Amino acid sequence: MHRLRLKFSRGEKLKFLSHLDLMRLWERALRRAGMPPSYSEGFSPHPKISLAAPLPVGVTSQAEIMDVFLGRRITPGLFVQRVVPQLPDGIAIIDIMAVNLQAPSLQSRLRLAEYIVEINTHGNSRHVEEEIASLLAKEQLAWHHARDTGERYYDLRALIDDIWLDARTDAGYRIGMRVRCDSSGSGRPEQVIKALGFDETPVSIERIKLVFD
Repeated sequence: MHRLRLKFSRGEKLKFLSHLDLMRLWERALRRAGMPPSYSEGFSPHPKISLAAPLPVGVTSQAEIMDVFLGRRITPGLFVQRVVPQLPDGIAIIDIMAVNLQAPSLQSRLRLAEYIVEINTHGNSRHVEEEIASLLAKEQLAWHHARDTGERYYDLRALIDDIWLDARTDAGYRIGMRVRCDSSGSGRPEQVIKALGFDETPVSIERIKLVFD
C-alpha cells in the first residue's frame, strides 16, 4: 500500500458541494485516471480517502489536505499527470507528496483552521479593531445555535485562537481568524462574525490554512 498527501483548492464553482459529494468526486476521478486505490474493509468497501477536515458548504478553500491510499506505489508526478485531467473546474491540486504509512492520521494532528471572511458593511476600521480587541479580551462567550437535533450551547471564545483585520475593501472589510478545528470542537467563521457585532451575511468565506501539531 502507498500513501499520498494532497493539498488542493476548492473554488467558487464547487463551494456548495457537500462533503459526501466531494468524496464521490475524488473517487470518480481516481477511477477514471486508472489509479489503484486501496479499499476499506467491511460490507461496502470504498477507496481509502481521508480529508483532514470537511469543508462547510458555501466555503471556498486554498488549503484542503487529503490522504489517498493506493494499492501500489505511484509517484506524485504520475498521480498529478493522470488525475488532474479528470478533475472538474473548481478543484486544483496545489501540492503532493508521499507520506509514511505509519504516520499519524491527518485528523489526529489537526488543531486549527484559518479563514478570511469578507463582509460588506459601513463603519470605520478603528471600530472594527476595537470590536476584535474586545472579543479577544473576553475569557468566555456563551453562545448557542439551532441544529437539527436541537439547540446547542457552548463557549464560543474557547474556539477562537485569534482574529485580525486583514484589509479594507471598497464595500467593507476582510476579517481574518484562526479557530479551533479538532476533536473537541470546531469554530464557525460566520458565528465569529456575528459575535463581532456584524449583522450582515458574509460575502465570502475562504479557508486559507490548516494548522497541525
